[in-house]
Amino acid sequence: MAVDAPYPELKKTHTMARKGRPWTDYKPPPAAPVWGVIEGLGSYYILLAAIELDVFDTLSSTGPVKVEVLAEELKVSEPHLQSLLDSLVALGMLDQFVNVYELNDTAKRYLTSDGVASMANLISVAPGPHDNWISLAETIRNGSPAKPIDDDPASFYVPLVEGTFTTMLRAATRSDLKIRYSNLTAPIVLDLGAGGAPWSIAVLKACPNGFAVINDFDGVLEVAKRKTQEHEVSDRCEFRSGNFHELEFETDKYDLVVLGHVCRTEGEAGAKSLIERAFTYLKPGGRLLLADYFVDKERKFNPHGVLMGMTMMTSTVKGFPITNEQATGWLREAGFESVRLIEPIGYQYLYVANKPFDLSKEY
Repeated sequence: MAVDAPYPELKKTHTMARKGRPWTDYKPPPAAPVWGVIEGLGSYYILLAAIELDVFDTLSSTGPVKVEVLAEELKVSEPHLQSLLDSLVALGMLDQFVNVYELNDTAKRYLTSDGVASMANLISVAPGPHDNWISLAETIRNGSPAKPIDDDPASFYVPLVEGTFTTMLRAATRSDLKIRYSNLTAPIVLDLGAGGAPWSIAVLKACPNGFAVINDFDGVLEVAKRKTQEHEVSDRCEFRSGNFHELEFETDKYDLVVLGHVCRTEGEAGAKSLIERAFTYLKPGGRLLLADYFVDKERKFNPHGVLMGMTMMTSTVKGFPITNEQATGWLREAGFESVRLIEPIGYQYLYVANKPFDLSKEY
């Protein structure tokens, strides 16, 4: 009769899977992080293909359906569609039982064109020009991208601001729960580099007597005009086209100045200058709303902010990651006080800072 080895607990704790080779005490690190990055490229293009093929919107109209029926509806190859659908299931973006596929809650909310928080239009434009990622090593060598979007900003930013509008409007609207701009009686807003003007729209809808000055480049400003009309606030808006570094705005006039996801495109000097100029435009007691993706001190607790910084450097001449230390430093150097950071929705951060009253003056 075979006798079991003494100390049977060693069988569980000293296998190669746990400790490496028998003659070492070293366990190799898992390769999963490397595979995760490698598969990330394919995962992105799987999602992009599903959007281009109208998979999510079609499933929204058909409900749960077999692959052969969906293939006929989309006019695509059935075996190739099967692989795409299975991949979406593996990525957590569809549900599947036997051979029937349907939208899950994530897809309904974010991936259908009429989802309440739709990101469908954002997916193709969020990484910037795809060719710039292929030449990233050369960009890092030279310190500048081969095809910067700065050469033709409107052609890139128009689809980007349209794609991000739903998310940014949600962030702007939910910010009111923390900062209560709705308590203002008749706020005057200055929205610099406004894109589709989600922040101005959110404030004006909450404040029926509010007014907004909305700034961006010509082509992008057309998106803001259209969005403000859709939300029925355009009659309380003034649109000023041009470069926000060159235009002059009224001093000590505005209750709110918005810098919504613009500072990280401007380089350190440009971002600092925008914050200083915002300070002069605000009334005493007015507030700056600085929305962006910020990098934490350890560079790992907000990976989204780190990767968005890399995205900016990949496709813009001056784009860079902004750290929390930089942002708070610039705000305080400009003269702001009562600086605080909020997260109105996931991955969206907002610094709120007050321009103090001059105690030597009467108001």
